[in-house]
Amino acid sequence: MRTVIFDLDGTLADTSGDLIAAANTCFEAMGHGALLERGADDAVAFRGARAMLRRGLDRVGGADDDMVETWYPRLLEAYGAAISEHSALYPGAMNAVEALKSQGIRVGICTNKPSGLAETLLRDLGIRDAFGSMIGADTLPVRKPDPAPFFAAVDGAGGARDRACLVGDTETDRETARAAGVPSILVGFGPEGPGIARLDPEAMIGHYDELPGVVARLLGH
Repeated sequence: MRTVIFDLDGTLADTSGDLIAAANTCFEAMGHGALLERGADDAVAFRGARAMLRRGLDRVGGADDDMVETWYPRLLEAYGAAISEHSALYPGAMNAVEALKSQGIRVGICTNKPSGLAETLLRDLGIRDAFGSMIGADTLPVRKPDPAPFFAAVDGAGGARDRACLVGDTETDRETARAAGVPSILVGFGPEGPGIARLDPEAMIGHYDELPGVVARLLGH
């Protein structure tokens, strides 16, 4: 059974606004004011909470690991309290998902977002029931780029590991697919834009309208 596994942040949905807002809530509580900017810092937002904390604190003298770990749960708390105020699906995302499903292709999600937050966001966006599986950062003892979460997402969706691919937007997704021995499809509409081609994925898409055709080429019919 052919299977397409999607990353969430920066792939299915632009969540940068809510992520950056949560980080800035922490920086303001530290007395620094807002240290990250929507647009300019979207790429770091998609690398996770710790990356945002480090980036912001680097602008006011730097941060040690203890400080990052102290504020990490507070950032997640702030994010969970306002997780979908500025987040939106990328154009055509769910049309593409439904087109794949209409062809008998299984779909699932594999994200490095904590699973509770991912489930909340997917419900808020109204798309949780469209996916056969959802593997988060804390579902297993390991996370991407270890291939185990990807395989768990394929298995959970009822698919075959040797007829699967991963749709993502970062080097982490590219390396996950490489470790799993499956094709990667990277989106060219994230913060890095077409420059993500530097990661040499098996395919790229500039709009979700292209996805069903690319999947057919990579996984066959």
